[in-house]
Amino acid sequence: MKKIVMMLMLMASVTAFAQQTQAEIKFDKTTHNFGKFSESNPVQTAIFTFTNTGTSPLIINSAMASCGCTVPTYTKTPIKPGEKGTVKVTYNGKGKFPGHFKKTVTLRTNAVVEMCRLYIEGDMEEAKETK
Repeated sequence: MKKIVMMLMLMASVTAFAQQTQAEIKFDKTTHNFGKFSESNPVQTAIFTFTNTGTSPLIINSAMASCGCTVPTYTKTPIKPGEKGTVKVTYNGKGKFPGHFKKTVTLRTNAVVEMCRLYIEGDMEEAKETK
């Protein structure tokens, strides 16, 4: 019985220690609105800046967009506590119907909250014909 209690206490202390030395990701903003832009200029880019507010290095394992028209790129190297990194999200509306859009980028990290989402939206207006 003593061994079981000791094992449980050891597991609890290891878990508590692991939680104390975790990365935490904090974004300056999680949404970006491109507003109105013309179909003749369909590529739009937003940069999301984040800080590792935790106590161990932050690693972004993956970034997946909700659509092939949206491409995320991100800081690949571990971000030390207190340092900043970026996620660049590029929307390409070429060949898409004009109008309102809203896209999501899902990040998976080693942070306390392992998954977070970024959002972009805007209104692509039909290109004006020139005569």
